[in-house]
This record gives sequence, structure tokens and C-alpha cells, in this order.
Amino acid sequence: FKDMKNRPAGGHGMNVLLVGTDGRDKITEEERQKYRLGGAPCHCTDTMMIVHIAANRERASVVSLPRDSYAEVPAHTDQTTGAEHGPHPIKLNAAYAEGGPQLTVRTVENMTHVKIDHYLEVDFTSFMRTVDVLGGVSICTAQPLKDSYTGLDLSVGTHTLSGGQALQYVRSRHVDGASDIGRMQRQQRFLAALIERATSSGVLLNPMKFRDVTRAVLGSVRADQGFGTDELLDLGRAMRNFSPSSSEFTTVPIGQMAYMAKGIGSTLKWDDNKAAALFQSLRDDKPLAPPHKAAHAKTVRVEVAPQQIQVQVENGTPTDGLGKRMDGALAATGFRTTG
Repeated sequence: FKDMKNRPAGGHGMNVLLVGTDGRDKITEEERQKYRLGGAPCHCTDTMMIVHIAANRERASVVSLPRDSYAEVPAHTDQTTGAEHGPHPIKLNAAYAEGGPQLTVRTVENMTHVKIDHYLEVDFTSFMRTVDVLGGVSICTAQPLKDSYTGLDLSVGTHTLSGGQALQYVRSRHVDGASDIGRMQRQQRFLAALIERATSSGVLLNPMKFRDVTRAVLGSVRADQGFGTDELLDLGRAMRNFSPSSSEFTTVPIGQMAYMAKGIGSTLKWDDNKAAALFQSLRDDKPLAPPHKAAHAKTVRVEVAPQQIQVQVENGTPTDGLGKRMDGALAATGFRTTG
């Protein structure tokens, strides 16, 4: 993206645009049937998140961008037809189909005014391989999750999901009536669990293990040229003090759920003011939500007469008679002692 012009000013920390596409070229026939992946890909983005890693590498802030968000793409050349297009409105996930990663980054930067430092694209195959390399990811479900479209079928409780099962989990839209919003929430929960898995298993602390995972991941995902194995290894070393509890997740605030756009249909219109404040926090390298100050409870003084308290004194020192003297002192002030 170094050749891109008119970009936002860089801030503190690192911003990674994490994109999940529906690419499935390397899926085996067995996987297609088992995980219900037989449909034709639309070559668009199913998932889009800005992952902000703080300058001190001790906090990660993740903002989900709904795929049906109303967006306006800048002028560009269609990567499929070669046709020149002026600026026009689209749903956010269509930017990838029209202009690939570069147009996707340009569109997100125009909407958020956040400079994207790196781009990471995960398709169905690379997603499954990444989860499997980590040995699966544990998810706790408070209610049964069943989706006949993806084949997801999880009972209440904790499950260690394989790559294929994890893909079912993050793709499912028909389990709770919340459609895309519910799916984004599950994707965020899964990413939190993935971070927990990577940190608790010692991946970040073991250079050899982290290198193996990094090579496996980068061997199956699409990343910008400046985000290779060495850069990820440096990032992993810098994040050795990172704690999963310092991760924070949110979705860009929505102002209108069914914003009708000519030629596009129903879209999600962002709340301009709230979204601007959210992205300003990313630019300023600040937490998305201010830390809650614990309310100091007022000390309540309770009067209790010494005569109501019975005390037994034991001498645990080598000084003879100290316990007896302490017993007498307490008795003199009114405490009931055992003598």
C-alpha cells in the first residue's frame, strides 16, 4: 500500500485490517460436504475487522465493520473488467470484489480516517488450517447453537472446535435471530478465544513454536509485503507481556439498521458522531472504553461492646509469660478472655 495516495496520517500503535473472504478453492470434497461449503463464492468479504495493537503492545482493540455497511468507494479500476469507475455507493463487502485488497483498504481508510498499516486476508482454507495448527480453540456456549445452513450443532457447555467446526461457528447466521449482528458477536468471541489459546499455550513465549505457527499461518493466508514472518516474529516478541484480558471488542455504532440506498438495497448506516469518536480513540491509541473507576464504599463504623467479644490468646513467641500479660491487658479493657 506504499504507493497509495491521500491516506490518513499515521498514529501510534499498529492497525491491521483483518479480512475474511469466502474463498474455498483448496477445500477438499470431504470438507465441502461435512461443513456445508458447497455454495459458489461471491469473492467478497464475509468479515472485516480493524485490529489495533497499542504502541506498548499490551492492548488489542478490535472493531468489527459490518459487511452490509453503507460505503462509498473512491474512483478506481475494476480488477475484473478493467473498466474505470468514479466514486459510487456500495455495501462495504463489495469493495473487495471491485478492487481487491487495495480498494478495500482505501475504502476503509476513507470511512474511518484510520491509517491501515497491514492487511491480513483469511479464506475458508487458511482459517481452518490456522485453528488446527493451534490445536483447536475452546468455546463455551450458554445455549444450544444449531444452524441447518452451516451444519453447526453445539450443545450447552465447552467445546474444543477443530478448524472445520470453528468455521461453522463463525459463519452461522441462523442460530439466534440476530443474523449478521449475532454472527459478528460470535466472531469476536471466537477471536478472543483464539487469543486466549495462543497466549495460554505459550506460543508467544516460545520463539520456535511461534515461528512454526507463523510459517503455517502465512503459508495459507494473504498478507501485505511488509507483514511477513520476520515482522510477525518481532511483533510476537514485543507482545510477550500481552494478556488476553487486555483485549477489547466492539462493533462500529449503527445509526440506521435498514438504510435504503438506490441500486444497493438495504444497508447499515453508521452513526457518524459515535463512529467518529470510536475511530479517534484508535488514532490516539486509547482504550475504546475509559477505565471504570471503582466506587469507594464508605466505611461503616459498627459499635460492638468488648464484653460481647471472647478472645483466646496463644503465645507463639519464645518469650515466656507474654501471652499471659496480653491476656490480662485485653481483659482489663473489657474483653472476655479464656485466661
